[in-house]
Amino acid sequence: MTTTLPAPSSSLLPTLPGRYYTDPELFAREQERVFEAMWCCVARTDEVAAPGSFRRVQVGRESVLVVRGRDGVLRAFLNVCRHRGAQLCTEESGQVHRTLRCPYHAWSFGLDGALVAAPNLARMPDVDRVANGLVPVHLREWLGYAWVCLADAPPSFEGDVVGAVTERLGDPAAIEGYDVGRLALGRRIRYDVAANWKLVVENFMECYHCATIHPELTDVLPEFSRGYAAQSYVGHGAEFAVSAEGFTVDGGAGFPALPGIDPDQDRRYYAVTVKPAVFLNLVPDHVILLRMTPLAVDRTGVECDWLYAPEVVAAGLDVSRSVELFHRVNQQDFAACERTQPGMSSRAYAAGGVLVPVEHHLALFHDWVRGRLGEG
Repeated sequence: MTTTLPAPSSSLLPTLPGRYYTDPELFAREQERVFEAMWCCVARTDEVAAPGSFRRVQVGRESVLVVRGRDGVLRAFLNVCRHRGAQLCTEESGQVHRTLRCPYHAWSFGLDGALVAAPNLARMPDVDRVANGLVPVHLREWLGYAWVCLADAPPSFEGDVVGAVTERLGDPAAIEGYDVGRLALGRRIRYDVAANWKLVVENFMECYHCATIHPELTDVLPEFSRGYAAQSYVGHGAEFAVSAEGFTVDGGAGFPALPGIDPDQDRRYYAVTVKPAVFLNLVPDHVILLRMTPLAVDRTGVECDWLYAPEVVAAGLDVSRSVELFHRVNQQDFAACERTQPGMSSRAYAAGGVLVPVEHHLALFHDWVRGRLGEG
């Protein structure tokens, strides 16, 4: 289903003022009220498939461990020993046998988070091993990824995460055909972007820049050269060029379409923003998922995964042409964001800039940011 939104007015709308991209105090409030209060996608579940495997991730201002228990359950905990506050794990990922052991005083915690051992613990019989265990973090699994939320009472996962995808695609069944949870990781590229996270989100949501900096993308998706982003329309997927056989850097053929997608989704590209920090890109033969980690007011880490049918990855087939297309798009986008960041500190941008009509949907994102910060 495709729903055309009302035609935008011809007026210019104001953006957020520049301080929203440079003020450390505002950034700290965002960490608390956005990234530590909402569901964040942090790791692929198959990265922590074996009992005792873990991955350390950053969520807001907290270090979090995602751990597979010996019972097969995936759990998350704050990466902090309950004794004196040392980080349990400094490695990005790893494998333990039965416990997570603090290297400072050797307190050890089970994979379920309970305190199981410590020097002289037998002399302290009144120690509550659960109350003094690791602090748990809410975790959900969806699309083959672990999503965590630090809030004591997290918002609805179905409403905020699944609902965002449904709202964009216009049909709750539209995502199911891609069977994203079944797909295998074909390539991962990490980027360190010298720009505020909101600049990255805004760039992904609009295509006013596409004709200027994305020649490879507009060759495959010519409607983007007109400046309208796919996200401007509910349920709309940008159609491939007649000459394009696949979503590849040269427009050549890719792989067979994923078996479950609807014929209406074939030869189309869909983009979804799951706030605060996930970009989902759907094409017939693969899926690209980007997740951001704000590292500082002017620095953002991005991890981008290219996902393919398991048989494509298992056979060692060459995925480089489809990876190269979106990798170039990423490089072009992030360079634009880095070019914009210095301007956010300029007196010329103290009151902000303007949105042209094809960017008016970004005003909704700006309103959302203000709302999360309690500014109305």
